[in-house]
Amino acid sequence: MKKLQLILLLSLMLLLYSTTIVGQCNDLSIDNISNPGPYNVETITEINGIRNGPFYFGATIYYPTNKTELLASIAIVPGFTALPSSVESWGPFYASHGIVCIIIGTNSIYDFPETRAIALLDALETIKQENSRASSPLKNLLDLNKLAVSGWSMGGGGAQRAAVIDNTIAAVVALCPYLNDPQLNHSSPVLIFSGENDAIAPPEQQANIHYNRTPSTTNKVLFEIKNGNHYVANSPNGGDGAVGRLALSWIKLYLEGNNCYCSLLKDHISSNPIATSVIKQNFECESLAVNNEELAIKVYPNPVKNFINVQIYKNVHYKVFSTLGQRLSEGYLSGDTKQIDLSQFSKGLYYLNIEGHIIKLIKNN
Repeated sequence: MKKLQLILLLSLMLLLYSTTIVGQCNDLSIDNISNPGPYNVETITEINGIRNGPFYFGATIYYPTNKTELLASIAIVPGFTALPSSVESWGPFYASHGIVCIIIGTNSIYDFPETRAIALLDALETIKQENSRASSPLKNLLDLNKLAVSGWSMGGGGAQRAAVIDNTIAAVVALCPYLNDPQLNHSSPVLIFSGENDAIAPPEQQANIHYNRTPSTTNKVLFEIKNGNHYVANSPNGGDGAVGRLALSWIKLYLEGNNCYCSLLKDHISSNPIATSVIKQNFECESLAVNNEELAIKVYPNPVKNFINVQIYKNVHYKVFSTLGQRLSEGYLSGDTKQIDLSQFSKGLYYLNIEGHIIKLIKNN
């Protein structure tokens, strides 16, 4: 009888927790994404000591100053003959929503997409070095497993090619991309924006082909802005703000690993907002249910008395919740020995959240 009561109690607790997580997701809305977002933004440049990358010319890093979690990053490069100022509004936008953004120039304004791809990868190297540079305000604050690329026009083609060259890139946002005869065999989730009236990179000659040439096994979306020209995605304000809202949601989903944004994206895209003339999509939402297998997570001992060991191949952020959804602890697991101290917790049931995957923990005294 007592065993049955325990099973019923655990089931009820899991239901309460699941309801809390769903409630947290329900608090999110793509339509409520603002510009700017909730975080304060600062910038650093080479004058402040950031690396001078050999494959690009000049860089500005925009970063949030009041976010407590480890930071994901995105690198952005402009298009043919264009300067960084042509896409600079993306920097404060992403940073104000908690994403570090480096915007670079090119060694030649006439660089073609393949050269811009190398420039983006070089920019990501600069980001990586900021995590260890002694005087950097970003020292030890970056999650180097969460890196994305973006670009406009030939820079967008370069972003796609960067994902082909480096398969660790977590996400791509291609802004009216230009790349003739694209070879795009990569697995990085890609969001492609285009303008219906783009005379420089006509969608049927560029963006549509980019979408079709990206493998069907890759998560991808093509979002064509109604009446938009080649400059419609230079700013997050394009398409009456739809460009920024969708780009941020894509980055939140695939770069930060926030699964709540997946169903929001699905609903927003399927509703065919007024700003859109063509939508193509091929991506699926993962369940928010308990799932340890996808990331090959092992935790032991469980039940636990003091320290729980987490076995996972990569460095990750974790959170521990009560059965009522209260966040009790959080931190970053890195290195070969990954442990969480639960010694101060009282006896009972808790939930460990690692990148959206929920694991039940039983604490014994």
